[in-house]
Amino acid sequence: MNLDLTGKHAFVCGSSQGIGKAAAMELAKLGATVTLIARNDARLRSAVADLPGKIKHDYIIADFSNPEQLRESIGKYLSKEKIIHILVNNTGGPAGGTIAEAHLEEFTSAFSNHLLCNHILAQAVLPGMKLSGYGRIINIISTSVKQPLRGLGVSNTIRAAVANWAKTLSMEVAPFGITVNNVLPGATATQRLESILESKAVKTGITKELLTKEMLHEIPAGRFASTEEVAAAIAFLATPAAAYINGINLPVDGGRTGNL
Repeated sequence: MNLDLTGKHAFVCGSSQGIGKAAAMELAKLGATVTLIARNDARLRSAVADLPGKIKHDYIIADFSNPEQLRESIGKYLSKEKIIHILVNNTGGPAGGTIAEAHLEEFTSAFSNHLLCNHILAQAVLPGMKLSGYGRIINIISTSVKQPLRGLGVSNTIRAAVANWAKTLSMEVAPFGITVNNVLPGATATQRLESILESKAVKTGITKELLTKEMLHEIPAGRFASTEEVAAAIAFLATPAAAYINGINLPVDGGRTGNL
């Protein structure tokens, strides 16, 4: 099985921490040159220093709340005749809350941060992928595209839009040796999960410990995923071994999602 990414160049978004950073680590271990993308310079510098291998990895500072600034930053980087073979779209999810109480601005902001920025990045790297005959676009979304999650109204809505965007794109680019897939993390031990639990505890009056216990009860594996476990799925989809896997939603959730 060919898992070698030597000679491949990866863009990994939201990669200064959490799942994004773990994915960058796995891709680097397989031989890829990695460019990290996030908005915090200090964290990016630290994350780049942690990446394995003798290859020179680098980073781009970009704020996904400003799509035009992202377009400009990526365009400037790619103007140096760089080809990106792997794009990992990963952005922090919208805040929790019921859909009935969501403000319009929450939808438009999330749509911009996720779908529009994903599209900007995909359009930027696709010419190089087509030229090289190799491309992997991997979107980190949520199991909510299969089964909506209570209390995440805006997220459920926008994640589904991204999933359908990805499926449509996968059909258009497949003839060029490019695949587009979605990884759907379940409850993963990240800062975002901590934030969701703390916010819910404040709103419901239920302790964070009890909420954690209830969440774990819903997971057949009986534990939260590590970022490395999600990253392993991302890295596999980026490899030559996954060339015939295209347009799928892959849950990495310990068996929690209640459908196939």
